[in-house]
Amino acid sequence: MRTLPIRAAPTKSERVRLGVVGLGRIGGLHAENLAHRTSSIELVRVVDIDAGLARAAGERLGIDWSTSYEDLLGDRSLDGVVIATPTPTHATMVEQAAAASKHVFCEKPISFDLPSTARALAAARAAGIAFQVGFQRRFDPDHAASAARIAAGELGDVYLFRTTLRDMRPPPIDYIRGSCGFFLDVTIHDLDAARWLVGEIEEVTAFGAALSDPAFAEVGDVDNAVVALRFASGALGVIDESRVAGYGYESSTEVVGSRATVRIGGHRRFDNVWLTPGSAAVDWVADFTERYREAYLLELDEFAAAIREGR
Repeated sequence: MRTLPIRAAPTKSERVRLGVVGLGRIGGLHAENLAHRTSSIELVRVVDIDAGLARAAGERLGIDWSTSYEDLLGDRSLDGVVIATPTPTHATMVEQAAAASKHVFCEKPISFDLPSTARALAAARAAGIAFQVGFQRRFDPDHAASAARIAAGELGDVYLFRTTLRDMRPPPIDYIRGSCGFFLDVTIHDLDAARWLVGEIEEVTAFGAALSDPAFAEVGDVDNAVVALRFASGALGVIDESRVAGYGYESSTEVVGSRATVRIGGHRRFDNVWLTPGSAAVDWVADFTERYREAYLLELDEFAAAIREGR
């Protein structure tokens, strides 16, 4: 049940007013994008339990800051919230935002378990709010263009899906310890892409190994993995992933069909190749914030559009 009246949907000429809670790497990126890179959204307030972090972000961006999520929910001028806090807090915060009639953009995953995920989804539906989960790959121009052409039938019958997701270096072990494992933290993006580009998955077999550092095994996790898929259509899929690739960040995809094959990459900062005696070299992005710079902005523009259009 709604406990606060929802603000009238902004008109096309009005900016959607949002607040960001959680100012870690992703939350900080969202806040910077909303403050400086989009004309459709006004960033009103940032929140983090770390007062120093919240204050620094607020002062840098020239907006209000707080250590209290309730400050966002109680602001009746606010249209919605961007939740970028640690995963164990997501589901409860979604339910609280829904009760306050705030539209919600929530970073993945909604929760580490199905029951709390279902409760959060039910709360969002009951409140009638716009609710979006942060799968930025769906807003990457290269992936989106390929998805549209696959949906139009240009690929024909899909035979094989292959995707690679590799980090240059792993996050701190404290993050790994609380991430609920490689597959939920990393593979979730590839499984979403597989279902988006090809269709529902019917069978999964996964292998993982801790190869670079015994600390991964000590916290019950892996740093490299291979996943085999069988889709409901009969198509096959392979996902390979690493937290410790060393050379840079990579998120590449290939879909093989009866009429064509599409390959999606885009990991270079500049479109040039340096040729030297005996070798050739290209530059390479270092992390996902470089590779998906536009996608992180476009997904929030889409969230604002959903609020305006009541969907």
